Amino acid sequence: MIIMLNYNETLNYIHSLGMFSHPAGLERIADTLNKLGNPQNEFKSIHIAGTNGKGSVSVMTASALSKAGYKTGLFVSPYIIDFKERISINGEYISENKLCELADIVKNTKVRLTEFEFITAVGFLYFAQSNCDIAVIETGLGGRLDATNILKNVNVSVITKIGLDHTAVLGDTIEKIAEEKCGIIKNNITVTSPKQNEKALSVIKGNSDNLIVPDLKKLSVIKSDIYGNEFIYKDKRYKTSLSGNFQIENAIIAVETLENCKLNISYDDIYNGLKKAFIPARLEVISKTPLVVLDGAHNPDGADVLCEFMQNYKGKITAIVGMMKDKNYECFLQKTLPLCKNVIATVVKDNKRSLKKDELTAVAKKYCNNVYSETDLKNAVVLAQKISSLEPVFVFGSLYLASSIRDILINTYK
Repeated sequence: MIIMLNYNETLNYIHSLGMFSHPAGLERIADTLNKLGNPQNEFKSIHIAGTNGKGSVSVMTASALSKAGYKTGLFVSPYIIDFKERISINGEYISENKLCELADIVKNTKVRLTEFEFITAVGFLYFAQSNCDIAVIETGLGGRLDATNILKNVNVSVITKIGLDHTAVLGDTIEKIAEEKCGIIKNNITVTSPKQNEKALSVIKGNSDNLIVPDLKKLSVIKSDIYGNEFIYKDKRYKTSLSGNFQIENAIIAVETLENCKLNISYDDIYNGLKKAFIPARLEVISKTPLVVLDGAHNPDGADVLCEFMQNYKGKITAIVGMMKDKNYECFLQKTLPLCKNVIATVVKDNKRSLKKDELTAVAKKYCNNVYSETDLKNAVVLAQKISSLEPVFVFGSLYLASSIRDILINTYK
């Protein structure tokens, strides 16, 4: 008798498969899905590739489709806080039991898969079994040979902004990377970023028979702050709960995607969908009074985005910071900590990559005068509450920290 793995055992099994354990290609995923009855053919889809913004565009697009009454699946990569984020329907994550059940079914196909191929098969099977009308599918890496590119019933292909990333796998030029991303285009409408690199845009044009590039001349920004954005595009007003000026750009791509996806979606559906769309630990406001912000930023680029908002509270911020030792933490801290009044250095428990508290404290003291250290995350939050005197608290430095501390923050500031 074969006993189904429990949730933690299932996650351990999936992670054990490895991200690059087999050469890129569609043969394995095709073989697996064929053995499962080709569930990917049971629902319509919107397929999204790109270097930057594809996660946000995916979430906003799926949110609006749900508002329009469609049973909408969402497949994203990677997850931020909870592995189950990767697969959801109408905003609800797949349950632990269902994930275990479907993982067992995929495992029993006996096809040797990579981690991403495996979870792609689980996602497609879940959407088919749940009778989804449509699923918004974000690629993992690249596009042409990405496991999600087995999709054929695609209403819209979306290419978000393309940059130099994963060059060892996708190519060492913008053109090569763009060509790989454009592998998802299937002779239908393509939506791209309004600020696309010209070289990338040229490649996209060469791969698309019907290209839509959002028109920035028809954009007017009303406001952009830590609580979200408000803007007018093509004479229609929209709001996003996702913070950051760059999210306006992502929202415009979502609008164009939804208006051209061959489904019945009203302006109100799009408006409400963009407004509701949510991603944990992306400039997430845990509390408004006092202001408590959780962000998974952990690299210099992430620091730049975070600092745009921290500047508004310069000299008042109490920061709780934990970082991984294999990241460019010195540069990150050099950018963020001079804006802070207090810093609490902490660690992510049971994570071997976590930078030691004493090392983090020593670096933090270079850039902020008031530096504390606390190993226990609950104690770190209590200390922040005490020394912040109702002034803003920002928590950042690692997605692992965000995952470990988020519930503590919510329970403390609820």
